[in-house]
Amino acid sequence: MPANEQMHAHQASRLVLPTPAQMGQVDTAAARSVPVSTLMENAGRAVARAIRQHMRPCRVLVLCGPGNNGGDGYVAARRLAEQGWPVSVARLAAPRPGGDEAAAAALWRGPMVPFTPESAAAFDLVVDGVFGAGLSRDVAPEVVAVLEAAQRIVAIDMPSGVDGATGGVCGGAAQAEMTVTFCRLKPGHLLLPGRTLCGRMVLADIGIPESALGSVAIRTWRNEPGLWRTPPCTVSSYKYSRGVVSICGGREMPGAARLSAAGARAAGAGLVRLAAGDSAEVYRMTAPAGLIVDSDPLETLLQDKRRHVWVCGPGLSVAEVAAVFPALVAAGRAVIADAGAFSMAAGHPGRLKGAAIITPHIGEFSRVFGTPGADRVEAARAAAAGTGAVTVLKGPDTIIAAPDGRVAINDHATPMLGTAGSGDTLTGIIAAMLAAGMPAWEAACAGVWLHGDAALHAGQWPLAEDFDRHVGTARHRAEGLAKKVFG
Repeated sequence: MPANEQMHAHQASRLVLPTPAQMGQVDTAAARSVPVSTLMENAGRAVARAIRQHMRPCRVLVLCGPGNNGGDGYVAARRLAEQGWPVSVARLAAPRPGGDEAAAAALWRGPMVPFTPESAAAFDLVVDGVFGAGLSRDVAPEVVAVLEAAQRIVAIDMPSGVDGATGGVCGGAAQAEMTVTFCRLKPGHLLLPGRTLCGRMVLADIGIPESALGSVAIRTWRNEPGLWRTPPCTVSSYKYSRGVVSICGGREMPGAARLSAAGARAAGAGLVRLAAGDSAEVYRMTAPAGLIVDSDPLETLLQDKRRHVWVCGPGLSVAEVAAVFPALVAAGRAVIADAGAFSMAAGHPGRLKGAAIITPHIGEFSRVFGTPGADRVEAARAAAAGTGAVTVLKGPDTIIAAPDGRVAINDHATPMLGTAGSGDTLTGIIAAMLAAGMPAWEAACAGVWLHGDAALHAGQWPLAEDFDRHVGTARHRAEGLAKKVFG
């Protein structure tokens, strides 16, 4: 592997999101060179350090479960007490005899109190070391009651009751003010509702070797520049090298296609064309000067091999999609399917085969593939594998899944994107990335991040029409961040 690719692989590894099961494999691999007791000591010290950095001294109760998470809690309690903080411990159950957590518990010489809601309510701060990210069963109601009685909570690894793989709540979970996790974030730290329950996130290095992380095949990443890089605009670039984006325009909702076109142009496409057919005059009346509106039949437009990337769906009826989508696929075009395409494929996901990228929100996804259930990451993976299309499951924690199993989770966005037309702009941005030569998964990841970044900088309560004005600056920011990784 060339040196620059090795650097990229190393830097991108900081974005991997191991599931709790995979993190267990990493821990096992790490234990071959670093004792578990050392990692536990480092984890507890990191928790204590984060508390001291972000909070003033107060009365602290550390809740300890019987496993490694509880072991981290005993270490954190000891380290805080050594710094003069008044600390007590309440344990859910005794640690397993002979284990590293038992050794950590044996070093605690401070006060012990009952594991009750009354105990939790009597302290200024509760440290949640009960279960951690690996929990996959419901938390007992009596444990939830103890956590909910706390005034303030710092969670170790993950708030107890949050599934580290899905972000879902198992039985119940209390709001944490801060969560301290180790080595890498887990999917549940970014997926809702887990993301909101974690509060401030602190990621601590506890000495797990990179070789241990690299020994596990992790296929999920946080979506950021550095995972991908947008194609550069060089001195030799011209409109066709930057890519041509073609958008199918519908008769009844012309605004959707115009929003897609605006997103594509703002994201850097060299040329954007609207295929409007008999409705061309409707579009020409309001089209900006740089947008070409075509009235020729689709079969004529498909003769131009430079028009490889097509957006099909925004503003189109079921009949319009049914007439256009199969022709685009048959012609070997790279199609981004959205909006009306999902009405066409409702209950029949096979109708989307041939698309390069599909971009459903949760309602559209459910109509085509069925309700995704608790594990939306795996549902998106299955949809991508079944259709052969990169699947962008849009939402406040957008999931981008490739047919080969790669997944990126995007938390770089704002609720302001929840407005009609926002998704149309996104399809245009993704199309521009695809037309510029990015592979489909990377193009979708880049488009989602740029869309979110533009919205973050679009001011208060922006309209969908406002987002494209900020996409160019978002791309500049992305290029700057990626340069730190790629050089």
